[in-house]
Amino acid sequence: MSLIEEIERARAAIVARSPVRPKVALVLGSGLGSLADTLEAANVIPYHEIPGFAESTVPGHRGELALGYFDGQPVAVQRGRFHFYEGYSMQQVTFPVRVFRALGCDVLIVTNAAGGLRADWSVGDLMRITDHIFLPGMAGNHPLRGLNEDQLGPRFPAMLNAYDAQLGALAHTVAAAHGTLLRDGVYVMLSGPTFETGAEIRMCQAIGADAVGMSTAPEVVVARHMGMRVLGISLITNLALSDGTPANHEEVIEAGEQARPKFAALLREGMRQIP
Repeated sequence: MSLIEEIERARAAIVARSPVRPKVALVLGSGLGSLADTLEAANVIPYHEIPGFAESTVPGHRGELALGYFDGQPVAVQRGRFHFYEGYSMQQVTFPVRVFRALGCDVLIVTNAAGGLRADWSVGDLMRITDHIFLPGMAGNHPLRGLNEDQLGPRFPAMLNAYDAQLGALAHTVAAAHGTLLRDGVYVMLSGPTFETGAEIRMCQAIGADAVGMSTAPEVVVARHMGMRVLGISLITNLALSDGTPANHEEVIEAGEQARPKFAALLREGMRQIP
């Protein structure tokens, strides 16, 4: 079965379960799944009921797709993502983004929990991703590796300005209106699942990254391959400093829960204002 056929199977299964025709897709990272609890007229579909969707095995990722409305904006919300470190291919990791585009989504909003690489930042800060460094992709683990489906996008898509400036400006406007600090920064993806060594942290800082995580970049690459506009927001759940306290997943989940109200307000208002 071709990739086009696999996408159509998944799209048809979702359309059969929900009347919502989303224009915005939202991917929620570790500890952030509850952000979608206020979705209106929601239809929730477990991943195992959607052809081609993998299972999310990580605590803090619910493993379900919700379709509904945020203040009138029709959205598809991925409550938990799949990760390369879970044993999935980059093509599997990014398959939901392909399906979102087939459903009619023009905008992808990706969120994640990330380690802050700046000593002057704090746990709970929000960071608008201005650019990324996709280290696994640069090493050959790339979602566009292999046969290119010209119906989906070009063989050699450009990644300059991958994160939409207009959406980023909107996020800052909304954050300012709510009195929320929204930082700007570069996100670097490592494959995981281990947290970084001290030397790896120093390397990430040296190459210009402000936050580090284990996701997001592959989904953004595929979204841009298909012409979607992208907004990325990281929640700084720990400070990844070489002389700091070792990170653990429990603090990531806890930080996500504590930041949920301000993060939810930012996302809801931002999605409402997207043209």
